[in-house]
Amino acid sequence: MARLIALNKPFDVLSQFTDKGTEGTTRQTLSDFINVPKVYPAGRLDRDSEGLLLLTDDGKLQARISNPRHKMEKTYLAQVEGDLSEEAMAALRRGVELKDGMTRPARAKRVSEPDWLWPRTPPVRYRKSVPDSWLELTISEGRNRQVRRMTAAVGFPTLRLIRLSIGPWHLNGLEHGAWRDEDPNMAWTPSKKR
Repeated sequence: MARLIALNKPFDVLSQFTDKGTEGTTRQTLSDFINVPKVYPAGRLDRDSEGLLLLTDDGKLQARISNPRHKMEKTYLAQVEGDLSEEAMAALRRGVELKDGMTRPARAKRVSEPDWLWPRTPPVRYRKSVPDSWLELTISEGRNRQVRRMTAAVGFPTLRLIRLSIGPWHLNGLEHGAWRDEDPNMAWTPSKKR
């Protein structure tokens, strides 16, 4: 049976098991958090993003989760710079023009900062003169740095980004930096709209 692992990836951790960066520098990788042989990330989560990252030992499952043609939804919590406007929210819901083309329409809603959220190390910069807002955004494609580019395109740069879910799998109750086994069979079950 395929193995599927959910990791709550911390900020500043590479979504790979080894660091092929500049010699002499040490960056945290998945091997600092997971000691399970032969599992690999199903998709990516940028070094400066946090939250749910799925890993598996099954190539078909990895493709099912990460290939954009399957349109597996991903939900993110984003802290953005500025007082998020309804016009910006409407633009995200319609789709946003990026350098690599129009995005698919997203589900977007303004939310409050969750009380369960762990502190980020290092903390997000704080400026008294510039407010920030929180947004929950669900997309069904996976372009490089897409959420950050979408919020910037509507005038609200992302300060902090946390992936909450991928398809039927959720971050719920998973401690920061911890991992757990998940049911891989859920990949072939249609997910219900939230």
